[in-house]
Amino acid sequence: MPGTEKRPPDLFSHTPGTSGARASVSERFKQFEHRQNELWRLTLFVLFVLTVFFAWTSWDSVRSLTHRFEALPIGLVVLVVLFGAYLWRKTQEISELRGLMRGLDQHDASPPSDKQLDQLFEMISRSQQGYRDLIDSFDDLLLALSLEGQIRAANRSFADLVGLPFQQMIGRPLADFLEDAEGSGRQAVERALPRFLERRQWSGVVRVRLKARNSVQYFDCVAHAMTRAGVVHGITILARDITALRENEARFTELFESLQEGIYITKPDNSFVDANPALVRMLGYDSKEELLARPFSEILVDPAEYQRIQREAEGGPMVKGREITLLRKDATPISCLNTATAIRDTAGHVLRYQGALMDITERREMERRLHKEQEFARRLVDSFPDLILVLDAQAHCTFISPRIKDILGFEVEESSDIQLGDLTHPEDRAALQALFDEVVAGQQTFASLEVRVRHKQGDWRRVRCHFSPLFDASGKIEGVVISARDVTQLKRLEEKLIQAEKLAAMGQMIAGVAHELNNPLTAVLGVTELLRERTDMDETVRRQLDLTHRQARRAARIVQNLLEFSRPAAPQKKPLDVNGLVERTLQLHEHSLRRNQIAVDFHPEASFPPVMGDANQLIQVFLNLVTNAEYAIREVRDSGRIQVRLRCSAGRVSVTVQDDGAGIPPEALTKLFDPFYTTKRPGGGTGLGLSICMSIIREHNGTIEAETLPAGGSAFTVILPAMDQPQPVLSPMDTAVHSTGALRQMADILKGRSILVVDDEESIRLLLQEGLSAQGLHVDCAASCEEALAFVRHAEYAAILCDLNLTAGGVGGSETAERILGTLTRKPPIIFMTGDLAPSSDIRSGAGQGWRLQKPFRISQVLSMLAEIICVGNETLTT
Repeated sequence: MPGTEKRPPDLFSHTPGTSGARASVSERFKQFEHRQNELWRLTLFVLFVLTVFFAWTSWDSVRSLTHRFEALPIGLVVLVVLFGAYLWRKTQEISELRGLMRGLDQHDASPPSDKQLDQLFEMISRSQQGYRDLIDSFDDLLLALSLEGQIRAANRSFADLVGLPFQQMIGRPLADFLEDAEGSGRQAVERALPRFLERRQWSGVVRVRLKARNSVQYFDCVAHAMTRAGVVHGITILARDITALRENEARFTELFESLQEGIYITKPDNSFVDANPALVRMLGYDSKEELLARPFSEILVDPAEYQRIQREAEGGPMVKGREITLLRKDATPISCLNTATAIRDTAGHVLRYQGALMDITERREMERRLHKEQEFARRLVDSFPDLILVLDAQAHCTFISPRIKDILGFEVEESSDIQLGDLTHPEDRAALQALFDEVVAGQQTFASLEVRVRHKQGDWRRVRCHFSPLFDASGKIEGVVISARDVTQLKRLEEKLIQAEKLAAMGQMIAGVAHELNNPLTAVLGVTELLRERTDMDETVRRQLDLTHRQARRAARIVQNLLEFSRPAAPQKKPLDVNGLVERTLQLHEHSLRRNQIAVDFHPEASFPPVMGDANQLIQVFLNLVTNAEYAIREVRDSGRIQVRLRCSAGRVSVTVQDDGAGIPPEALTKLFDPFYTTKRPGGGTGLGLSICMSIIREHNGTIEAETLPAGGSAFTVILPAMDQPQPVLSPMDTAVHSTGALRQMADILKGRSILVVDDEESIRLLLQEGLSAQGLHVDCAASCEEALAFVRHAEYAAILCDLNLTAGGVGGSETAERILGTLTRKPPIIFMTGDLAPSSDIRSGAGQGWRLQKPFRISQVLSMLAEIICVGNETLTT
């Protein structure tokens, strides 16, 4: 009726037939308990299936993790406990309902009230909703199907998958929503259904197509049979969507197969599990199976390396970039970069090792080549005599070769912050910077500049720099390369060469002047000598004549020294008087010593043994020692004293030059005779003097010793071997020992002889004519070659005196002598008169032997030479 409320039938009201109603309630109660038991079994089974399914599907994932997840089992236990608590709560509700039903059964006299019935139905409805919420909370799909494939029940996950509400799914075939992706699903089910009914369970992965989405997905399924009274009347299916996992596996497989790096998986027992094609190709095997059949240690050059790889993989999360050497199938070694890690189970035990191998053989070969080239470039730069600098565009040094230590005294570490111009002389910086800017700007591709650079010790060095641009990979100028060479010594040598050229020019001038002076000096000496022989002069005139003669001899000696110093004769060793060598040395340096107020203490030693040597070279040695002594004195005082001492002992002659100057530092004694080493201030010397002296003395089989004196000053001692022979007998030509009787004796020998004098200097002709005529000789004089030829055509001569530097008529002395001898059958001896130091090879005629008479000479010398040549005839006289 309208206004009445519909409610469930009153099963428990006391109406006729109450006993039947009670029986009906009891029957329902039993059914309810049976359903409760089934629900318990189903719930526990579902929980077991879920746990097993979760462990089975997650086992590989958990095992492949690098970290240990020991907390997962604990979390699963907690989940099961919570689920049990939930079931206990529901069981309590059912127990309440059971108690209520029992109360109803016990109180048959009082029928249940509407309130009690409402409470009962509310509890049942709440319990059903709880179970519905339970299966809807599953992320996996849960289905209940009939044997014909109709859907009896499904959870919310399946409804969301097909996109339909529950009302539109229940009772419809599952095939309306899903189909086998291969198109053979129905036949496969029909084939598998008898076996399923026999076993009543099935699990596996199915590939289905969702008709609503037209997409293919993968599901990992577990199916169980639903039985009633032992008869299967339905199927429950629990399915997990593993589509993403399968896609990841497919991508991993594709990546595994396509990677260029070699991938391997091994077991702890040294056997292969898997390897990708890249590793098979890398090791030169024909197939993967051939490689997998070998132990992993066999592909290693050192089999023990596998244990090290295992220890390192187990010790950390991953071995990064460890280089190992593998063996190809043909036993060729290859270098690989290995990255390995250990895979453990939940208990922490190692299940397998997996890693990646990158072939770096070519890279290592390139690195070796690059290292070789770099080492070659480094050695080339280190051995290069020049200093190499590389500067960027801002003039900061980016590279400095180690040669900076030799050139500027700095270590490479000390010069790392040096910029262009820091050590350059202020006057040269502007030009240096301007040239650098031009090279950086590309205006010049190669340029040179000479600058002054400060050495670490403070002195300035001259350095010649060559600039070249440095290009980057794109061809843009990014800096400048500078090669710098120390030309300080070269510049000094150039200055010395210029000075030497000046001295040579001066020497030529001095030689010319000396030659011209020898002619008048010869006349002066000859005339004074003739006048001294006169007896009709008073004592005053004789003293004045002696003074004139001594001064003329002094002038002649000075001219002779200058001539020998400016134009030394060819080196030739002969017996030398050391006293005379030292005297000539002091005479050459007499003016400088007197000007600097330096006194010389030298006393010649009588009967001193001669030495075999070259006079010019030994004079050079003694002159260098005297000059160094003078310099040492001037360093500390305005005046001083030099002592020269001669000693002879044990067949050796020593000459000691001692000064009272600054002395020699002890650390310099061992380096004094090294080339280019000097104790003088910059610019004061080249350091070559003493080294040249040492070379000269060694050529004479001697040595030089240096020492610092305790009282101050230094001493240099030259030691030479003495000649093991008596003092030679003086020649009669030495006027210092000629007496008047000796001259008379030589004049008597030559008396009546005819002599031809050929000289373009009138004073020489007159001197010889008067001097020799006074001694009883017949003398004819000619000023040129033509005049001489005219004389020899009409007379015979015992000897011919010819000026070597004859210039009259354009014919020289040697050519004049050749022409004269060419016209004569009997060839007289030729005596060449010269004011120069000409070698003997320049004074020989083509027709006979020539003798030399050095200007200035005296009449006594001429008489001695003529007497020896004419009377003895076998001895060549050289003075």
